[in-house]
Amino acid sequence: MAPPTVLQGSVRATTGSTFESCNLSLFPSVNEPRCLRCGGNRSRNSFLGQQLAFKSRSNPPCVTLTFLSGHARTPVAPFSSLNGRKRDGRGNDVVNKETLQKYQSELATQIALGKFTVEDSKLNLRKIRSFLVRFGSPGRAFAKYIASAERKWRIHRSSKMPQARGDVRAVVGEPFFVPLYRLFLIYGGIFRLTFGPKSFVIVSDPMVAKHILKDNSKSYSKGILAEILEFVMGKGLIPADGEVWRIRRRAIVPALHRKYVEAMLELFGQAAENLCKKLDSAATNGEDVEMESLFSRFTLDVIGKAVFNYEFDSLSNDTGIIEAVYDVLREAEARSTALIPYWSIPILKDLSPRQRKVSASLKLINDVLDDLINICKRMVEEEDVHFHEEYVNERDPSILHFLLASGDDVSSKQLRDDLMTMLIAGHETSAAVLTWTFYLLAQNPEVQLKLQREVDSVLGDRLPTIQDMKNLKYTTRVINEGLRLYPQPPVLIRRSLEDDVLGGYPIKKDEDIFISLWNLHRSPHHWVDADKFKPERWPIDGPNPNETTENFSYLPFGGGPRKCIGDMFATFETVTAAAMLTRRFKFELAVGAPPVEMTTGATIHTTEGLKMTVTHRTRRPVIPVIEVPTLTTIDESGAIKSYKATDASVSVFNPQTEDKKQNQQKNNKNEVSSTYT
Repeated sequence: MAPPTVLQGSVRATTGSTFESCNLSLFPSVNEPRCLRCGGNRSRNSFLGQQLAFKSRSNPPCVTLTFLSGHARTPVAPFSSLNGRKRDGRGNDVVNKETLQKYQSELATQIALGKFTVEDSKLNLRKIRSFLVRFGSPGRAFAKYIASAERKWRIHRSSKMPQARGDVRAVVGEPFFVPLYRLFLIYGGIFRLTFGPKSFVIVSDPMVAKHILKDNSKSYSKGILAEILEFVMGKGLIPADGEVWRIRRRAIVPALHRKYVEAMLELFGQAAENLCKKLDSAATNGEDVEMESLFSRFTLDVIGKAVFNYEFDSLSNDTGIIEAVYDVLREAEARSTALIPYWSIPILKDLSPRQRKVSASLKLINDVLDDLINICKRMVEEEDVHFHEEYVNERDPSILHFLLASGDDVSSKQLRDDLMTMLIAGHETSAAVLTWTFYLLAQNPEVQLKLQREVDSVLGDRLPTIQDMKNLKYTTRVINEGLRLYPQPPVLIRRSLEDDVLGGYPIKKDEDIFISLWNLHRSPHHWVDADKFKPERWPIDGPNPNETTENFSYLPFGGGPRKCIGDMFATFETVTAAAMLTRRFKFELAVGAPPVEMTTGATIHTTEGLKMTVTHRTRRPVIPVIEVPTLTTIDESGAIKSYKATDASVSVFNPQTEDKKQNQQKNNKNEVSSTYT
């Protein structure tokens, strides 16, 4: 290894402390900075930073300066480089002093601008060692031991996971995943976030996410998420772990077969048509509409019929069961963002009016589900149909009916847990996807127009079919891109079941981990124009983007064994809704409406709704191909000849044909001049 280049100088930090004659060795062969005293390698980089170690002679413990540039390795300007030469002349000293002052000034400016963060050691070990040396050999031996321990500690500290300490107040005023993005830009793809005694590992690196979700998924559970959702989902598919999860997944996944999804397309179309009727009235009367709540009701109607064959009809009615469902959904959202687990405090269950209301709502929902389960059981018993793997009951194609018809040996309690899990998971996520996709369409009218042209050419005026899902390619890419910019949920939660290594850093058992989909989907590492809405970034004829095609930098439905089982269901549902709504209407953000901002929940909500102006579209009419009549004549030889009416070689007057021709011309003129909605 070549001899180190020694960089000397003094640094004045924003605190006013001066570190005299700081030394930094730069080894040319490996191009990494090392502290001369402790030998610690400080080249472990964060996404926007490089840690450079400086050793102060007056204050021996190392001081770490983090340079926040845009580069992984920023060239270090030397304060004074001797390159192994001796100080053998006054001229060199003068030049070095001038150079030193120049770089001191530049560095002081960068520090003042906040481009450096300083982490200093409080303990002056050099003074302690100097004091011990006075006591002779025993003191010197102890001082040597301290120096060795200090060196090992420095090396250990350099290999520890980057740590960000936060103030809870810093994240209260905005969605929690937004400050996580800012920290990601500073600390990199994996770091530890500490609030008081509690810490979380934040993951924004695709390969680390892949390790947790797929490669070593058995070593991780849902952790906090299971604790939060247990009150409503029990041992349903999302919160369940271990053998319970495996059994329920094996039972439920077959229900989502191809024929079931085909049957659901008709349901999606009917529900979207009901939503169009609601919007038609608003467009006719010139009224603005709050789309977030309408999308929530639309998806509730869909999931009720699809999962347990219950007609909520929430777009038209407000009944007790609908209010109960929303009470429970709001409580689940509140628990997912609570700083303390208030629900685990026994006295609150009896004294809190909100908790009493949630308990009553849960009882009402469970009673309704029990009735639906009993009705479905009787229906299955009366059937005389052989069950097969693509079984669908025409009167009741719900997942509940499939599970009971399959002979799934499960208690009513477990069935309720499964149904509630699918109700919540399939309701709010799809509603949020539609909300933010239409927000993006309103901001990008050229994308909305391109989508409408595709829908006009593929669908015309009919309901979508399974074949149309293959042909609505650009519409699907719009949904893909909406999910990239606004992933639902924005964070996946896991807990380590055993010791593991993530990104080269060791973690212990029972550590809580947040995999930030928001960071992954907006990372400048993986996306060009990461914050821009560009459906064209996905090849129109390429495979549907997912965690496999994008190597875990895009996780719209998670990844690994615990990936969302309803990904095709959700995609077809949102594509159908987007196609049918944009076919009929043009969507714009309402003038004078409050700004659309995000708030934290299990999914990303708006703070004050999505107020939109909806207007009827004026579409170009489809001009039909008119068949030209053929005239038949007999020539002098008796041969029969046929001529097109437009053939100039024949002119035959036929009153009946002439009347038809005039009527056809009138019809054509009416069709060309008409517009329709």
